[in-house]
Amino acid sequence: MRRAPRRVRGIETEKAERIEALTSQASIPPQPAHPVPAQPASKQPLPLAGITIVEFCHSVAGPYGASILADLGADVIKIENPGKGDHGRSWGPPYWHGTSSLFQSLNRNKRGIVVDLRDPAQCAQIKAWILEHADVVIQNLRPGAIDKYGLSGAELLAAKPSLVYCNLGAFGATGPLREKPGYDPLMQAQGGIMSVTGEEHGGPVRVGTSIVDMGAGMWAAIGVQAALLRRAATGAGCIVDTSLFETAVAWMHISIAGFLASGQFRGRMGSGTVEIVPHQAFKAADGHVMIAAGNDGLFQKLAAALGRPELASDARFATNDGRVTNRGVLVPLLESIIGSASVAQWRQRLDAAGVPSAPIQNIAEVVADEQTAALGLLQKAPDLDMTLVGLPLSFDGARPPYRRSAPRQGEHNAELFGAPSTHTGSCTKP
Repeated sequence: MRRAPRRVRGIETEKAERIEALTSQASIPPQPAHPVPAQPASKQPLPLAGITIVEFCHSVAGPYGASILADLGADVIKIENPGKGDHGRSWGPPYWHGTSSLFQSLNRNKRGIVVDLRDPAQCAQIKAWILEHADVVIQNLRPGAIDKYGLSGAELLAAKPSLVYCNLGAFGATGPLREKPGYDPLMQAQGGIMSVTGEEHGGPVRVGTSIVDMGAGMWAAIGVQAALLRRAATGAGCIVDTSLFETAVAWMHISIAGFLASGQFRGRMGSGTVEIVPHQAFKAADGHVMIAAGNDGLFQKLAAALGRPELASDARFATNDGRVTNRGVLVPLLESIIGSASVAQWRQRLDAAGVPSAPIQNIAEVVADEQTAALGLLQKAPDLDMTLVGLPLSFDGARPPYRRSAPRQGEHNAELFGAPSTHTGSCTKP
């Protein structure tokens, strides 16, 4: 159901009040404006319940992939080296309960142990534990690092053919760059993403979130689940390979298809897209509104909502082909119209006309958004005063729960091996 037009201004005012309440005390981290609703409990076990995963990962990509699997119910055992552990622990500020908020967000629902792989006895102990208990190993250490400890996929599968082993590298398993390290911004650059991100006459711009790191983690999680599904049928494990570079190139597959089809490079277009017009943000009197008129019917509705229905019958703009060809004429015309009213006014008119639109929200506004609350996307930690984004999946109406906060360094050594961690570093939760 569409909201009644008379409510639009009230909704925007209420949201502004909620955001002000969130940010009025600088010493208090912003929390959701709406109470975080209790999530319905599923009557079924989580999809990966009973699967044990050993994670040799640090930073973002590997921990994110393993966190997906952990949220889906797998028992993920995170291995960290003595000392500072995962690099992500110290990637701050901000810190939350003594550890970076980044680490907290990427490592919930896991158990954690400290293992010094340089110690032959500890290395042998974790190897034996993997061979006895693990269904999956996922690793994103620098190229060749895991191999020298006898923990490569080839060696472990030779001893346990049912094991699923995932390598999440920088440049992939083969090729001239396979031994090089890599990070998200490097792959956004080399994979072509920066060539199409930003304003037309501006310089290279990195996508604001770690899209390559997190995308690679998603591919790792997808690959692991596919391998487990095949193992259920055949009994055989395998080695799964993915990488940051492959992920960056995969994100560019539409742009690459366009280049291979036309021989033309796709440049930076700000908030717009090459294939569809209008499909971008427009400046209103008090901000920006994103408008997506993705087909000819929607453009007819948009033209009517703008008070210019004749635009839809103009031969230059009647079809998407024509609008793409005449982008330079149409977009400035639309900008001149949309600049005459506020974002709330346009959203009211566009909603009434059935034209998709959205406000350009900042993080505080997303946290305060009533749709975020209605979906239960923000989940409270069961053991700390902390709220994080949940997995964007539900099963029979139930989102996988936030079962435990990210582990303290070596928190579960005694539980798993009967010996306490010898870690004495400071990057842990108090």
